[in-house]
Amino acid sequence: MPQFLSTSDSDFETRFTALLGAKREDSPDVDHIVAEIIADVRARGDAAVLELTAKFDRLELTPETMRFSPDEIASECAKVSDDDKAALQMAADRIRAYHARQMPEDAMWTDDVGAQLGWRWTPVSAAGLYVPGGIATYPSSVLMNAIPAKVAGVGRLAITVPTPDGAINPLVLMAAKIAGVDEIYRIGGAQAVAALAYGTQTIAPVDKITGPGNAFVAAAKRRVFGKVGIDMIAGPSEILVIADRDNDPDWIALDLLSQAEHDESAQSLLITDDAAFGQAVAAAVDKRLETLDRRAIAGASWRDFGAVITVRDMDEAVALSDRIAPEHLELCTGDADDLAQRVTHAGAIFIGGWTPEAIGDYIGGPNHVLPTARSARFSSGLSIMDFIKRTTLSRMTPQALAAIGPAAERLATSESLQAHGLSVRARLDRLNSGDT
Repeated sequence: MPQFLSTSDSDFETRFTALLGAKREDSPDVDHIVAEIIADVRARGDAAVLELTAKFDRLELTPETMRFSPDEIASECAKVSDDDKAALQMAADRIRAYHARQMPEDAMWTDDVGAQLGWRWTPVSAAGLYVPGGIATYPSSVLMNAIPAKVAGVGRLAITVPTPDGAINPLVLMAAKIAGVDEIYRIGGAQAVAALAYGTQTIAPVDKITGPGNAFVAAAKRRVFGKVGIDMIAGPSEILVIADRDNDPDWIALDLLSQAEHDESAQSLLITDDAAFGQAVAAAVDKRLETLDRRAIAGASWRDFGAVITVRDMDEAVALSDRIAPEHLELCTGDADDLAQRVTHAGAIFIGGWTPEAIGDYIGGPNHVLPTARSARFSSGLSIMDFIKRTTLSRMTPQALAAIGPAAERLATSESLQAHGLSVRARLDRLNSGDT
């Protein structure tokens, strides 16, 4: 049974604040273990990775078999049905087209004193993508991470995907092939993150690491940040649906369950201005849970972290949504377009009753790697911008330096940085002497 809250209740603020502060992340104290793994990989390279893979994935590898060969990739891809391949290709085409529009433009101009200023964008040279393996593997995540990197112009893209007991998901390899991945390694865990960050005898280091993983992977990404860039530390999935009474309760129930079935720690929330509709949705969730394959996981998520919140009007709904800053926000109301314009904090917004969040997970085009745990207040989902960086450009003419150099010299003097000021003064003196 989820929580039922109403903004009309005297204790609403207390209960809502508790809901926001509920600790959902399964974060056991693994940092010391991860630190040892990273140090081992840095010291011993391939040998450490191979030993840890044998220990955790029950898979004996050699330096020569860590990487999938072209023949192995072709063999596994041949197992993918035509229908599955077509679905992956459609998703890839849409993701690629969407992200291509995100590419920013270089710029260069001359300002009013004659200085040339601007910037240019260049991709990172190499990126690594971590793909979870084992119980669940997600070819959609391969597309969502790899395609923006390739569109950005990343020269080398390496994937690590654990294959416990040697189990391989052909769809993951097919997604990697469609996305243009260059290297695929059958390793996982903190040791894979360390290998990507620091390199081994077989795996060359990368500049940026993206992709989801368990507590060990998250801890490893935290530790290697600074040596390499990372995308984010993602927590359990979450969805907020704002819906009025003019919706099918079963549709809304399925939307809530689409995230609840990810993880027992996932969170599904409904905000509505009709209490009876909220009760109808809750009843529809219970009915669907009777037949859902992942009902044990989804049921625990809905019971422990789900909530139905009744508001007086949609103004309250928008205000609460911004406080929640959800990863996924569905707007199933008659004025969904207006509400979407008023929302400030959300990882992704799905507008209208015909736009289930699940479309965004696979085929919509926008990225499904999104900020969780209220971090949409200050961060964005994965995009082209994660794989490129901006370099600023400046060119002073003698006239421009004459116009702004004295102010620079004065500021340097005020900060007691003598050489800074002298480096400008030397040029100004040359100008003043007429010897240019």
